[in-house]
Amino acid sequence: MNVDINYKNNPLHGVSLKKLLTEIVDHYGFEILFAYLNINCFNNNPSIDSSVKFLKKTDWAREKVEAFYLYQFKSLPRASAEQFELPPRDRIVPPDQIPGQPAVLSMEDAERLREKRAKKAALHDQDAGRRSASAKRTANYSSPSLNGDSDPWAKWRK
Repeated sequence: MNVDINYKNNPLHGVSLKKLLTEIVDHYGFEILFAYLNINCFNNNPSIDSSVKFLKKTDWAREKVEAFYLYQFKSLPRASAEQFELPPRDRIVPPDQIPGQPAVLSMEDAERLREKRAKKAALHDQDAGRRSASAKRTANYSSPSLNGDSDPWAKWRK
């Protein structure tokens, strides 16, 4: 197992969270960041320091911002499935891929993206509802607690 990983092929290597956030806020602003990432630290009294403090404590939000930095601000192609499973700071970018110009983002595009995500979430919720309903039907045939016997040991208690 090779423990020595060459992080030089990752644009996040050596970039502090504060510097990263300053770059993307200077280019896009807090309004665009909130519209695309939907993280409240970019909406409620946003500042670099308060956002950095929140992002350092919250792994999922930090990873979301770092992925935004890589794929929107640095315009890198989407990572391979294997690399996508890793946090953004651990991903290795192939040597032939170099960072490009920041993507042009607008509030209209952000709204379309938000609608698309809402539809996808609604479909996911519907599928989850169908799965849970079929699981309940299956459980009704096998679980005594769902057939009216709330306590299977009740008949032995006095």
